[in-house]
Parts: sequence; structure tokens; C-alpha cells
Amino acid sequence: MMNRKFWIGIAIASVMLVSAACGASKDNTGITNEGNTAGAGSESEKTYTISVSQIVEHPSLDATYDGFIAALKDAGFEEGKNLKIDFNNAQNDMTNIKTISQKIASGNSDLALGIATPSALSLAEDVTEIPVLFAAVTDPIDAGIVKQLQAPGGNITGAADTNPDAIKQTMDFIAKELPNVKKVGLVINEGESNAVVMAKYAEEALKSHNIELVKAPIANTSEVQQAAESLVGRVDAIYITLDNNVVTGADAIIEIANENDIPFLSADRDTVEKGAFATVGFKYYDHGYEVGQMAVEILKNGKNPGEMNVTVPQKLDFILNLKAAAEQGITVTDEMKSYVKDQENNIIE
Repeated sequence: MMNRKFWIGIAIASVMLVSAACGASKDNTGITNEGNTAGAGSESEKTYTISVSQIVEHPSLDATYDGFIAALKDAGFEEGKNLKIDFNNAQNDMTNIKTISQKIASGNSDLALGIATPSALSLAEDVTEIPVLFAAVTDPIDAGIVKQLQAPGGNITGAADTNPDAIKQTMDFIAKELPNVKKVGLVINEGESNAVVMAKYAEEALKSHNIELVKAPIANTSEVQQAAESLVGRVDAIYITLDNNVVTGADAIIEIANENDIPFLSADRDTVEKGAFATVGFKYYDHGYEVGQMAVEILKNGKNPGEMNVTVPQKLDFILNLKAAAEQGITVTDEMKSYVKDQENNIIE
């Protein structure tokens, strides 16, 4: 009798287990969906992690990051849903940059992004197991980030933010439209390889017009004001490259240029929007968006970064700030305005 009751109990328990199993299912990711609330065969979406290393906050680099995130969102990758961003700002400290890249290398991210040359180079050296992208890098070959722009190989690619022709066009503009300029001052941190490369382009272009480039070296952002002041009375115009220390301190240069009626030209649009007179450039938001599209190709379509060409800016245009011109004693002529293709967006009033 006891034996019979025992086997009846086993049979009842088996039926209950089968019934419970019918009330829960697993999708092909192995995640149990209690009560099948997501529908039969539904797939739980993967959450991707992207680690970002940015050297410092300033408008161009911040716009690059914003464009990158926007491209991801437009492709369906959104923070809080299926995307986690591990954002790291090195505060312009080289030790921090190395620490950040080593942290990313030992983590579990699906992709890494380096914004600005030092951050990108450190990622290239330390992160070898996941795809790496870079943005806001002046010369990725000279910096040692990649060996070539076409199919760079390895696990890294991205977008350079300098087209040497943009610097030449800017220097040619100075020579033709500001004929009284015989010396151009350059505030520069020669510890930044990108700044050195761009300074060389500028010097060569100015030399062809018999204009001298006068350098005012700095070691950090706190020295920008003093360096700019040292150029007053020695130069007829001031120019800055995509030099992170200098761009971060550009407000001081704008103030000095305005007080002393010195034309101030830059290599980036954001500094012109803040108060420099002119540049040949592009929107860093668009630059970041382009790199974000590369990330989508890698994450969604499995592209190999080493087979994706490094890009350079193609849609260059003159950008003029008319208010800054007035502050710096510049008479803006119709001929100057004619340099600007998209006058609605690139002549700033």
C-alpha cells in the first residue's frame, strides 16, 4: 500500500513539473521569460558597452563626442536601453590617459573610442582585444596610431580632423586679404605632436608668401594668456592649431586680440564661434557622427576596423565671425565673404 502511494505521488509531481515548464519558456539567448510575457521565441537585446577616452573638455572635442553618440542613437543604440557608455575624461593629464587606456584594456567593453591624439595613441598601444576607433586626431600616421590611411590593419581605424589644404587655404587668405600682415604669431604646446605637424604646414604656407611665423611656446593651458600677451607688438596676426592646451585657453587669446586689434584666426570652427575671426573648417559634431557610423558598422554588421579606411574632412568651408572682425579692427569686404560657400551657416553675425 505504501509502495503504491509512493508511485502515485511521483506521477503527480511529474505532471506538475511538466505543467510548470509549459508556463515558462527560454528564447535563443537562454533567458527565461516567466509566463512567456515577451511572446514565444522573443529575443532579449544585447547591451553593448563602449568605453571613451577623451583628453580634456573643450567645445570641439565635446561636439565630437555628441556627434558620435547621435550616430549610435540614430542606428538604434541608445543609452539606458541597449547601450552603456563608460566615459573617461583625462583632464589633460598624461598619467590619467595611460591609466584610462589600461583600465579599458582590462575591462569588458565591446568597443573603445579615443578622442584627440594622446588618448587615441594610448588606446592603440594598450587595447588590442577589441575594436578601437579614434576621432579629433590631426595626423594618425605621424602620431604612430596607424601605419596607413587605407585599410590600416589591426584593430583600429577612425577619422582624422585635419586636411592640410585647410591650413594652406587659411594662410593664403591671410596673405591676400590681410596684406599688412608680415608676421603671424602662433601660441603652441610643442609637446603635442598634432600641434607641431599643423604648425609645420602653416609655416610652409606662410613662407611662400614671405610671411614669418613667430612661435610663443607654452607647456600648459595656464600659460596661454602670458604667451599671447608676449606676441603683442611683435606680430600682426595670431593663429592657433588644433592644440588641446591652447584651444582650451582660447578665451584669453580672444580677449587680447580684441583689446589690441590683432586679427585672430584658428584651425577650428568652435573657436571662431567663440570669438576668433576666421578659419577653414567643418563642424566637429559631423566629424564625430562619421566616427559613430563606423562604430555602428562594427557593432551591428561585424566590420573589421582594420579594413575600414581612415577618413579626412572633405566638406571644408571658410567660416567668418563678423562681430569678432569688428572687435579686432578688421574691415570685412565682400571679397572676404565670397570665400564662404555656405554663407547662411558659415558667416557668423
